[in-house]
Amino acid sequence: MQTDPISDMLTRIRNAASARHARVELPASKLKIEIARVLKEEGYISTYKVVDENKTRKALRVFLKYTSDRRSVITGLKRISRPGSRRYLSVDEIRPVVGGLGINILTTPRGVMTGRVARKERLGGEILCEVW
Repeated sequence: MQTDPISDMLTRIRNAASARHARVELPASKLKIEIARVLKEEGYISTYKVVDENKTRKALRVFLKYTSDRRSVITGLKRISRPGSRRYLSVDEIRPVVGGLGINILTTPRGVMTGRVARKERLGGEILCEVW
């Protein structure tokens, strides 16, 4: 049984990027689709697709992005808030990742967004992960 599906998603993306796979497939959920949307908006993945494997389950297919010399655009992924240790930040506690070169993904009352957007809209929330 899987206890942390978001951590599983990040690990699958990290492993696929280090193995230089073109895409990675994982079980879909609303939160995972929103995280993929943020990653696409910020340019860390090329695209994503929700596909019906069979009538009962949906899968999220994430297409990874690489530079011209075949290095992954995603250098690192780190899970921050875990099921056993939740991390909530106020708007003043949201800090830049890797000196502003990365992003942090938060769940806020207005949905899933980056830390930069959350600071701009003066929102705090649960910090899910950091990507650089």
